[in-house]
Amino acid sequence: MLRVHPTSNDAWEQLPERIVMQLNDTHPTVAIPELMRLLIDVHALSWERAWHITTRVFAYTCHTLLPEALEKWSVELFARLLPRHLEIIYEINRRFLDEVRVRFPNDEARAQRMSLIEEGPERRVRMAYLASVASFSINGVAALHSDLLKQTVLHDFFELYPAKFNNKTNGITPRRFMRLANPQLTALLNERLGPGWVNNLDELKRLEPLADDAAFHAQWRAVKQANKQVLADVFQKSYGIAVDPNSIFDVIVKRLHEYKRQLLKALHIIVLYNRIKANPAIDIVPRTFIFGAKAAPGYRMAKLIIKLINSVAEVVNSDPDVRGRLKVVYIPNFNVSIGERIYPAADISEQISMAGKEASGTGNMKFALNGALTVGTLDGANVEIRELVGAENFLPLWPYYRGGVRH
Repeated sequence: MLRVHPTSNDAWEQLPERIVMQLNDTHPTVAIPELMRLLIDVHALSWERAWHITTRVFAYTCHTLLPEALEKWSVELFARLLPRHLEIIYEINRRFLDEVRVRFPNDEARAQRMSLIEEGPERRVRMAYLASVASFSINGVAALHSDLLKQTVLHDFFELYPAKFNNKTNGITPRRFMRLANPQLTALLNERLGPGWVNNLDELKRLEPLADDAAFHAQWRAVKQANKQVLADVFQKSYGIAVDPNSIFDVIVKRLHEYKRQLLKALHIIVLYNRIKANPAIDIVPRTFIFGAKAAPGYRMAKLIIKLINSVAEVVNSDPDVRGRLKVVYIPNFNVSIGERIYPAADISEQISMAGKEASGTGNMKFALNGALTVGTLDGANVEIRELVGAENFLPLWPYYRGGVRH
């Protein structure tokens, strides 16, 4: 970025007018001391001038409240690999703590909490704090999440820099996840609304008068059924698993994490299976459960949950007592390509993360726009989806899992 910027002495002040670097979570935060290093060591700017430029270039998106994503990097590692960057971080911290002590005199505990360096047996750099100090904007990814950021993990920084904080709810592109992934639904919507909805989703409100239109219902169901057949064919061809496209496709595809509660869904399947075993003649609507998820390499519990789901699938799918009423599919290597087949085919979208843990979510949007019914906790973007579509179109989690709602 600096190589394409004019290098005359007075041009540096224009850098923030030409460039913004959006820190996508804490992973790229080392870019802050790197920019300071380049401006000071390579281009001979003063500290004050370099810092004034840097703090107008960076913006920070925090995607989660989970501690594993609010990274803390080893000071020893910095000292060994990036000693100059560590010097710069120390100086940023010294000046920042001076500011904290001026704003909050006689509150050394606050200074210790806000320090960019976490003291302890292993001293670590708090990368989220570095991003918060150096950025002109700090945003969460859903209205509820942004409020929780201000109330919890970045509360001290909100008290110091309230004007920096704002919300930008995550979004998805209907060009990929509707027009490309679901051409039949796209054609139906174009027929009824014209093509403008792709770039202006408010146009979808014009479908509301069709809520009681039997002909439109039939067209909609035909699109959904065709998409289910496409996915069933993919499962047969790619994984050798036969699923009934006339069954309910109950889907939970997202990163594997305990807070996302794929385990709860697995327990739901076990409950249904046990009901069949206790009463083989029981009337249960046929349902295909579809899982897709990857887990972090060292996340042992997540790997065990994947193993459990596949073991449940092996038992359920091979038991003659089930007789096609239940089927479990775990998709290996879940990615966008298979996701483009799954979202249009889903009947039920499972968004059952623990309340307060799901910052936003985008799978919920992909499913909703493709006509799946959302079962979810009131968390993250689910809250905003519910506000838009109406509470009557959003199934609360508790009665669903207690058996209060029969699909």
